[in-house]
Amino acid sequence: MRMRVSLATIYNTLNKFTQAGLLQQTFIDGSRIYFDTNKTPHHHFYDEETQLLSDVASSVVCFSRLPKLPKGKSLSRIDVVLCVRNIRR
Repeated sequence: MRMRVSLATIYNTLNKFTQAGLLQQTFIDGSRIYFDTNKTPHHHFYDEETQLLSDVASSVVCFSRLPKLPKGKSLSRIDVVLCVRNIRR
């Protein structure tokens, strides 16, 4: 038996899970949102051709300098998305 569920119901549920701290959102180019069950600090590779998102350990990404934060703000996290594609020869 197949049940039909609206896309709105799916996204509303995913957003509720995010608000509850069960998921983390990753935004790609302002037009795509990925919901991630990995809540540990990490970054991502985004394959532009397959649209697959894969984890990158935060320990392998290094920042030498960060901009000064706005007054009254503290850094809560850093999200890095490395967009990749096949090499064309």
